[in-house]
Amino acid sequence: MKRIHKVLVANRGEIAVRVLRTCRRLGLRTVAVFSDADRDAPHVRLADEAMHLGPPPARESYLSIERVIAAAKASGADAIHPGYGFLSENEDFARACSEAGLVFVGPPAEAIELMGNKRQAKLRMQAADVPCIPGYEAARPGESLDDEALVREGQRVGFPIMVKAAAGGGGRGMRLVREPGALLGAIQSARSEATNAFGSGELILERAIEGARHVEVQVFADEHGNAVHLGERDCSVQRRHQKVIEESPSPAVTPELRERMGAVAVQAIRAIGYRGAGTIEFLLAPNGDFFFMEMNTRLQVEHPVTELITGLDLVEWQLRVADGEALPLTQAEVRFHGHAIEARLCAEDPAKGFLPQTGRLLAWVPPQGEGVRVDHGVREGQDITPFYDSMQAKLIAHGPDRETTRERLASALRELTVFGVTTNSTFIQHVLAHEAFRSGRYDTGFVAAHTPPETLGALGQASTEDQAILAAVLFHDDALALSRKGGFDAALTGWSSSSALPVPVVLHDGASEFRASVRPAGPEAYDVRIGDTAVALSLRGLDAGRVEVEVSGRRRPVRYRRAGATLWSSLDGITRQLRDVSFRLPSERERASDGRLRAPMDGRIIRVSTEVGATVKKGDVLVVLEAMKMESSLIAPTDGVVTAVNVTVGAQVPARHVVAVVSPEAKEAA
Repeated sequence: MKRIHKVLVANRGEIAVRVLRTCRRLGLRTVAVFSDADRDAPHVRLADEAMHLGPPPARESYLSIERVIAAAKASGADAIHPGYGFLSENEDFARACSEAGLVFVGPPAEAIELMGNKRQAKLRMQAADVPCIPGYEAARPGESLDDEALVREGQRVGFPIMVKAAAGGGGRGMRLVREPGALLGAIQSARSEATNAFGSGELILERAIEGARHVEVQVFADEHGNAVHLGERDCSVQRRHQKVIEESPSPAVTPELRERMGAVAVQAIRAIGYRGAGTIEFLLAPNGDFFFMEMNTRLQVEHPVTELITGLDLVEWQLRVADGEALPLTQAEVRFHGHAIEARLCAEDPAKGFLPQTGRLLAWVPPQGEGVRVDHGVREGQDITPFYDSMQAKLIAHGPDRETTRERLASALRELTVFGVTTNSTFIQHVLAHEAFRSGRYDTGFVAAHTPPETLGALGQASTEDQAILAAVLFHDDALALSRKGGFDAALTGWSSSSALPVPVVLHDGASEFRASVRPAGPEAYDVRIGDTAVALSLRGLDAGRVEVEVSGRRRPVRYRRAGATLWSSLDGITRQLRDVSFRLPSERERASDGRLRAPMDGRIIRVSTEVGATVKKGDVLVVLEAMKMESSLIAPTDGVVTAVNVTVGAQVPARHVVAVVSPEAKEAA
């Protein structure tokens, strides 16, 4: 390369690792940046050198333009790759790189600024004859209607309607409204969230297209006037307007439609003088019409599916275009091979409304196999903190056809071992197995239609046989520990008694508990009773943390890890966190509600809607906490009077911190 010799990657996690590997393959020197929370993270270890940015909060580290530029200058880097998220779509950062004499591996700042605002982007696309969703976007720059005026515009657009933040992305500041009476509240809520997330409360309105699919087109352009598209990706499986599963090609896109959508996407980037990698996002209506939604002026999280079906390295393309080279291929030379599906593995609990999770990774063993790729930036022993996005890894499968690919990804998820932090792995397996997904006939309403709260709560629910296996595994591991200490080991070797006493085992999964009695019945053999059901099984140790269970005429491998009284296990690909409460004293049981409102996880307080002395009803939102780019509303646990408020806006609080106290009657809080 002519201008680029040393690249600073201004990001973290799996995308930082992804970019660093391509840079090293191309013979480029690399620099990683890190916050205090990422001092020993994989991307830091992989780079040739690393520069410290600051404390864990992103605004003091990865989002600090001054600190990132200073790190690049101090390290001697001549280019900065922003990855995605953080500063990747910040026009001020792109300009700061240019002013500092650094190559920004991305589009011009002007293109980022133009397409980063949904209102401006739609107006420009309309001028370029790109089909756009009917709605309201202020025709005059800077025009911003108040809430009541926006309601009147919404009445004109018609229902159902989508309220959208003009700035930012990731589904934040978006609200679907079906009834006129709910519009004002949705506007106020979306404006508040957008202001907190992006620093701008500007909104646009769009007519909601029911039954639509979210289909995006990967585009590339260089400074020599060349532009191509690399096919589409279907991103319709979403929760809270955030993508969960992406695939290419889309089951709903024919070759003829692909050609038309690709041509429109290229037309769009030519209209703005674009350079580098970008994504034009469309809504595809059931009748085959498609409409521009927005443009992402960066590499996308889901870029691996495009890489797998084209055989191209998109990061390499980014670097070469940024270095002034022409695109490696013309449109006629782009070829597509097979099918690819990607799943985002996130630290979140689907049964609790996809609440983000934190903790320490006790075990991390990514799957392997034909056609399987895992992009990640985590390691065993690493702390998953509340400061960054909840996504920890991406599992991607590639195959000659869609069904082979789907089966490969499902198998990879069953083989994945991740203990210490709850993830959405079981939820993803549920989606992949669902008939609506298997058939390819799904849309953006998939999660709402097929995974209601009661379904999410039942995901991974253990059968009686599963419960018996887990109880026996816990007993077996305790016996192993005793054996290693020279204590009682009759349950493992040389067993001869026929009258061993059953041992009670009680396991709690966070919502309920089950009780079992386990009686050794021979060398590594057990009789387990749960209620009126008796289960006979045997365990064979394979290696540390892995056993094979023989039960009901079949063998079932179990992976597990103990952490104090907690048992993490993976049985048939379902990961469970169970707490051993066999010897818990009755006095230790938590009361249903003591009036104390506790933070569900580490996070930052972004809104306090109450004060001491306020009268509240059970379910009233008192405090809003933000963690991992997601807002959680903390509600009054009971009717009563607020007797304490222990937080202020902007405060960082740990999990279980008492943020407020509601008492049945006014009195001083303890």
